[in-house]
Amino acid sequence: MIFKYNYNTMKQRISEKFHTLFNADGVFYASAGRINLIGEHTDYNGGFVFPGAIDKGIIAEIELNGTDKVNVYALDLDEYVEFGLNEEDKPVQGWAHYVFGVCREILKRGGKISGFNAVFAGDVPLGAGMSSSAALESTFAFALDDLFHLGFDKFELARIGQSTEHNYCGVNCGIMDQFASVFGKAGHLMRLDCRSMEFEYFPFDPGKYGYRLVLLNSCVKHELVGSPYNDRRASCERVAKVLGQEFLRGATMEQLDAIKDQISEEDYRRARYVIGEEKRVLDVCAALEAGDYETVGARMYETHWGMSKDYEVSCIELDYLAGIAHTCGVSGSRIMGGGFGGCTINLVKEELYNTFIEEAKTAFAARFGHEPVVIDVVISDGARKLE
Repeated sequence: MIFKYNYNTMKQRISEKFHTLFNADGVFYASAGRINLIGEHTDYNGGFVFPGAIDKGIIAEIELNGTDKVNVYALDLDEYVEFGLNEEDKPVQGWAHYVFGVCREILKRGGKISGFNAVFAGDVPLGAGMSSSAALESTFAFALDDLFHLGFDKFELARIGQSTEHNYCGVNCGIMDQFASVFGKAGHLMRLDCRSMEFEYFPFDPGKYGYRLVLLNSCVKHELVGSPYNDRRASCERVAKVLGQEFLRGATMEQLDAIKDQISEEDYRRARYVIGEEKRVLDVCAALEAGDYETVGARMYETHWGMSKDYEVSCIELDYLAGIAHTCGVSGSRIMGGGFGGCTINLVKEELYNTFIEEAKTAFAARFGHEPVVIDVVISDGARKLE
């Protein structure tokens, strides 16, 4: 199966439902899911990330309704929710927490908003590590800022989404996903310094050098006990504290080895991965500027096995896909996203692409009973108002 993007169809479906529910026309807004070429689990450690927005995301049609109630319909789920704007009005449905949280975080920052009607849909594959939640948050944050003339800058819109995750969705995430969804620029990746919040656009044109970027969605999402994301963040914070730092950013392996007897073996391995990943991001930036995509690919493999063995956020299906990629001569492959399922991101020479895709689908299906979904990646724009 190859995932197809159909922007116009999604917009038409939203418009028809909006008319049915509200007998009116609203304004269309969109934001994007994201890929991250390298720099995984570094954002909450004050390090560097290297994401880009993609041509798959969330589209919403929205109109102000002159009341104090928000009426939202999730087209893909066929669910309708109505809620007020006070803290005690938090809806039951999990997906609605993202919209409610954005409203609450805007109000906390002094933004004056009132009720609105909305219908939204998306084509970010759920559970694939492409940040459908950040796309949803960024769509509504950007839209409400525009409709109510609030004047928030883009960084604050990203922070509104991040705070929504923290305060209303129970995920203590970094800023990368929301940043990519808001700041995305077609044909460019972005190196974001998550400590200083400085960023730089890097032109990204693998086709110019004979490569393609493709995701393989394993279509698995392992249910886990507890909160593994928050547990790993806590590991990093414990090591940083022993090092006398706020974040792991800037720590060296020599410093880590010097405190090895003061921390657990697990915390040591978590920190070892993060310290290595910080250097890999910078290596990839330098390699891209030199057109050296083979070095980019080598660092991607290093990231994958670091995430698998040290950070322990991979799974047998993703390790298998990375192994197939290596066997097929693919330049780079790694798990993408938080882990425990979802996609690998693969940097493939054009002449190897068809062979790799066929081998990956056949071998994976023989091992796990279903084919991975192939998602070709196009780097696109982030949050925006649609004409």
